[in-house]
Amino acid sequence: MDALRPNDPARIGGHRLLGRLGAGGMGVVYLGRTDAGALAALKVILPEYAGDEAFRTRFRREAEAARRVDSPWAVPVTGADTESESPWLATEFVPGPTLSEVVARCGPLPARSVQVLGRLLSRALTAVHGAGLVHRDVKPGNVLLAADGPRLIDFGIARAAGATALTATGLVVGTPGFLPPEQATGDAAGAGPAGDVFSLGCLLAYAVTGRPPFGSGAVDALLYRTVHDAPDLGGIDDPGLRALLTDCLAKDPAARPAAADLDTRITEDVPGDGASADWLPEDVVRLIAERSAAMLALPDIDATVSEPSAGPAPARRRFLALAAGGAVALGAGTFAAVQLMGDDGSDGRSGGAPAGRRWIIGVHADLTGARKAAGRAQERGVRLAVDRFNSRTDKPFTLTVKVLDDRGDPARSVRVAEEFARDRDVLAVIGPTGDKATTAALPAYDEAALPLLTVSSLQIAYPRRVNAAFFQASPSYAALSVPIVSRLLLRPDVERLGVLIDRSGGEPAYQVGYTANLMTSSLTTGTTHPRVVPAGTSDLGPVIADLLAHRSDALLYAGDTAGAARAARALAATPFKGPRMAQHDVMGPEFLERAGEAAEGWEFVTPFTDAGAGAAAGAADFAAAHRKRFGAAPAAWSAEAYDVAGLVAQEVAALVTSATKRGAAPTGSPSPTSSADGRPARAALVAAITTSTYEGVSRTYAFDEERQLLVGRDAHLHRVEGGRYRYLGPAPQPKS
Repeated sequence: MDALRPNDPARIGGHRLLGRLGAGGMGVVYLGRTDAGALAALKVILPEYAGDEAFRTRFRREAEAARRVDSPWAVPVTGADTESESPWLATEFVPGPTLSEVVARCGPLPARSVQVLGRLLSRALTAVHGAGLVHRDVKPGNVLLAADGPRLIDFGIARAAGATALTATGLVVGTPGFLPPEQATGDAAGAGPAGDVFSLGCLLAYAVTGRPPFGSGAVDALLYRTVHDAPDLGGIDDPGLRALLTDCLAKDPAARPAAADLDTRITEDVPGDGASADWLPEDVVRLIAERSAAMLALPDIDATVSEPSAGPAPARRRFLALAAGGAVALGAGTFAAVQLMGDDGSDGRSGGAPAGRRWIIGVHADLTGARKAAGRAQERGVRLAVDRFNSRTDKPFTLTVKVLDDRGDPARSVRVAEEFARDRDVLAVIGPTGDKATTAALPAYDEAALPLLTVSSLQIAYPRRVNAAFFQASPSYAALSVPIVSRLLLRPDVERLGVLIDRSGGEPAYQVGYTANLMTSSLTTGTTHPRVVPAGTSDLGPVIADLLAHRSDALLYAGDTAGAARAARALAATPFKGPRMAQHDVMGPEFLERAGEAAEGWEFVTPFTDAGAGAAAGAADFAAAHRKRFGAAPAAWSAEAYDVAGLVAQEVAALVTSATKRGAAPTGSPSPTSSADGRPARAALVAAITTSTYEGVSRTYAFDEERQLLVGRDAHLHRVEGGRYRYLGPAPQPKS
């Protein structure tokens, strides 16, 4: 859930709004709470569409349709006002994940779970059809899972059977891959209740196999297969379930069973009142519990009020403090473990530096934990950037480095952030090293408006910030999926990408594998065959065999180092000779040691360069300086940290020079952009970095001004050759 924006309303139709659940081109969905304490999801139409009578008619129809459906397995409407200036519709709030998310994160469901799912959703559709409606968009994204059963949602394109559609003739209504042949041909008027049964069959096949029964890829090809090809039901061992799905997926609508018939045909017991969630696998139940806890543990704050000022409202500041939870409490008191480390044991200040203004660039890193190699490389990169700046004869101030070790521990990361935030001479911080440490530290940095630039935390999303002082100076896992897919599929000998998501790799593995699977159809004409395995799976041979049996001619492994080595050894035991790739997190000496000869030929798309081999301007000078000072070639992430520290130094120098040219404020009188001693204000530095462009050793740095994300998806390609990693150069990008 995202925070409310300043122009969002505080209340709608007797609901106090708590946050944003999502937004689309036509409206916003809010989480609201009634005065009685009940939670609801409120869909609110944007004003620019509310004036469109045809659109308002469609929304009015949606509300009327949803009100007529009476089933415990369809989310009920709890309120609506279709005639107000901003029409809205409220439904009961279900905090569980969608079926599509569950399959992507936890893998296919067992046959019993799918039978229970089918029986309960058939009851929901029976209620829909009994109300004289056709849903027309039954798909995994429109099914929420709760402990007591599924919920069918979104009646946005439902209409009365036989009614005239508001869409143009020939327009495909629904979601390709989960719609019946009669809808795939564009005959929306011919879609009846039997079409929903076909879509349910697609949904259940997806739930039990992890893939749509008519594949994926280009929409035209997908629609053609839906109309002409038999469904892919390979891997469904339960004969009763397979027969059921075959009947549901009949091309002839008249040959399909009715939704009510499915309820009696499926004999699997369903959860009763107060029943446990034993119909679902343990990892799915855990995901549902985590999602419920996260969404329902809402802060007890005052009613939201629109604030015209740019500063955060007090209630929002209290929310940020609560968001840090117990981690903030652990940071109380003195942080005794602060380390100020120069490479020679000093604090990094040069004895020959001129007297005068001396300010600090902080390094927030994991120096002794699981990612200590990356943390140490980043520390060295920052030190070289500061050395370079201080060697200037015209420097308007002197920089020094302050390094704090969070050991990769999120609780300790909070204390490190608080220590940096309290030090008024710290202008900006480079780090943290890992995703969890970054997420934990963000509230403290945001409250202080202290610029934070990370080069190795690559999450797709982070907690909402108020002061926008956080810069993700590296492509995210999602952005990296573009060069990954381009490298693996934009070649004449590859048509299907096998994606192995190993949950041992945690959230990074899920984000890499899921986005690569998702982007394949957007970037190429190829298809995917995804498989998700539980954490701790020791034998990946059967999974590799399944990927190859489904005609995968390129493979992507997303997981941890040990799993990557197991996948490499399993693949080496097969005749497969196609391209194979693992996510960059596993790239290190451990993979080479564990995989042995099987590592040969594996490739990696990385957000970091090899500065020693790079041809970028300044790369040779940087590598030489690194060898001279540290006695070794620069490691992964060192060049990136060097670059962002150089960017910070550039922008600070520009602010100081600009202030000097304008004329310094009277002694002791701070300006809006600097303190009394000339030190740039943190907020001014944030604004300068946001609009900056910097030519670095590893890439050109520029940021999206709205979300402070790195512009561009520049990445690098490496391959194992002769038992070592070889840098191949920039990773390929699509032409358009």
